[in-house]
This record gives sequence, C-alpha cells and structure tokens, in this order.
Amino acid sequence: MTTPDPSREPEPTKPAGTATTPYKDRVYRSPAGVVGGALVLAIVAWLGIDAVVVGEGRTPWLALATMLFLVPLVFAYTLRPAVFVNDDGLRVRNPLRLIVLPWGQVASLRSGFSNEVVDDSGTRYQLWALPVSVRARSKAARQEARAARAAARADARSDARAGQGGSLRGGAVGAADLGAGAALAADGPRRAETDRAMDELRELHERRQGEPGTQGEVTVRWAYEIIAPAVAGAVLLGVLWGLG
Repeated sequence: MTTPDPSREPEPTKPAGTATTPYKDRVYRSPAGVVGGALVLAIVAWLGIDAVVVGEGRTPWLALATMLFLVPLVFAYTLRPAVFVNDDGLRVRNPLRLIVLPWGQVASLRSGFSNEVVDDSGTRYQLWALPVSVRARSKAARQEARAARAAARADARSDARAGQGGSLRGGAVGAADLGAGAALAADGPRRAETDRAMDELRELHERRQGEPGTQGEVTVRWAYEIIAPAVAGAVLLGVLWGLG
C-alpha cells in the first residue's frame, strides 16, 4: 500500500496573482518497498560482514565486491523511489534517474499495468514509487461491491417498512437503515491506494497546468552515485573471478 506523507521542505514562493490555495508539498513512497529493501540490505550486510570477518583467501574480497555491487542496486530499487509533488510540478526519483516535470509540461498521468507520467513530447516516465497492485485493485472492487449490496438492502428495507404503514419502531429502524445506506454511498467508490494517489495527481495537474509558475523544461539526471559503485563492484567481481 502506498501512502502520501507530508514533506518537511519549505513552501516554494508562488508567482504573484495566483488565486489558488498553495498545495502543501507531499512525498509518495511505497511502504512495502521500503520495508522489503531494509530487510534485504540487513541480510546482505549480515552475510557480507560475516564473510569478511571469518573468511579466508579470496572470500573477504569477494564478499566486499558483492556488497559493493548489490547494496547500491537494492537501495536504488527499494528505498530510493519517491514522487515529490507541489504546486509547481513533479519530481520523480526513480532507481537510476531523477526527473523534474513542471505541471505545464505534463500531458497526462496514466494508470495501466504501471503508473506513468507523459510529457508534452510524448516521453513516458514510470512512477516506481507508485506500483500498481492487481491484488489491491481486486480487494477495493470487492469492498465496493459489498458496500453497494449493503446500501441496496438498506434502501429496500426502508421502502418495505414505509409501505407497511410506518409504525413507530419500523419507521425508526427504516430511518436507521436509510442512514446506513446513505453513509455507505457517501464514502464514495473504493479505490486502491496507488489509484487514489494518481487521482490526486491528476486533480492537481488539471488545476495547475496553466499557471505561469508551472512552465519550464523537463530535466532528467542520471543517478551516478548509484551507477558508479554498482559498476565498480561488478568490475571487481569480474576481476576476482577471472583471476581464479
């Protein structure tokens, strides 16, 4: 389940003349990815340090090279992904890239087998921090179906009691059923967490895409701080294996 958390970064200065209420900066992450990544990193560190301390011959060097190769990649694909959102645009932190998209350059936000943002040039960027869960969508659909059936039964019971002449007890119970059905309907359609996050992004995009402060260029930066140690670890592993 992916949940948005408030960001502690200060509000950016908004252009004069904007009448909209400032949108508080938010960051979206995948809690499951964070927990899974932390567990994998703990296991890699435990096994690697043990091999360095008690290993003999080439074993400590192989352990160090393996950790140098694996740790950046595990961090990149589990703990690093995040989507930062404010009034000006999106900052998408994917495993190996950082993409900054002003709202004026965003053409659409798509949800299918993955969640993506598409810029005006047609380039698509996957939102790694908002993974699509078919299981979560199925669960939300089942909850929606149950809520709809409960609301329909409550409405049917209230109509039946009203048609019986409206005794005091029947009228009270019917009113309670009607209230329960109305409460279920007021909750709105059930949606998976990542789908709700995409709905929020689309709503903000529609409000902000034409504002003066949301124009600019799309920028993409490669995460060399992740790529460089992973490549170094892979090279060191290759050399060690090649030396036999």
